[in-house]
Amino acid sequence: MAESPFGPPELWRHDDLVAVSREFDVGLVLQAYRSGLFPMPARGSLMGWWSPLDRAVLPLDGLRVSRSLRKMAHRYEVRVDTDFEGVLAGCGDPRRPDGWIDDAVRRVYRQLHAAGTVHSVEAWTPDGQLAGGLYGVSIGGLFAGESMFHRPDIGRDASKVALVGLVDLLREAGGDTRLLDVQWATPHLQSLGVVEVPRPHYLRLLAAALPLDPPAWTPGPRVPSTS
Repeated sequence: MAESPFGPPELWRHDDLVAVSREFDVGLVLQAYRSGLFPMPARGSLMGWWSPLDRAVLPLDGLRVSRSLRKMAHRYEVRVDTDFEGVLAGCGDPRRPDGWIDDAVRRVYRQLHAAGTVHSVEAWTPDGQLAGGLYGVSIGGLFAGESMFHRPDIGRDASKVALVGLVDLLREAGGDTRLLDVQWATPHLQSLGVVEVPRPHYLRLLAAALPLDPPAWTPGPRVPSTS
């Protein structure tokens, strides 16, 4: 295996931000995910490479689906990769607080989507409106969720419904070591079953997940499981 350009994890800073660089391209991004990092702009024109000391993951058998979310899921159609640009635009809406999806991020993740590595999961209303969704990176048995959004003017809980659809898809792919990484925990995500694990534990989970085959990312509608 090629040596990571980020060096061995035991030499990383004891901080969520491990490194910064002016370089930001598809090859470096893929190396980062395989090494346990993800990109997010740091300051100015520098790209930050992050590996949180406490990493948020969603165990596939730990998803919590409330009664209200179970009912809400039936109001949407979950689709895969039918409007990546719409999801990217929703996640990168400049009106969102603490937005970080800039032109450079859009360019690289479009390239990764075209290469079949980045995928979107979408929640659509019966009248054909994109109400919410998420996108992330799929490498082996890792799915690294990058961002999610919802349009409350169109419908409630659409991003949560998309997440239910994603978990359903990952479960179908099989493999006890499959990993759903969501970067940092928030109360919203923790209510759905997200937990935090220390960085060394995350890196062990990642090493076990990467050898698996990726899911079948078949574009089109899905029926989310709410069991």
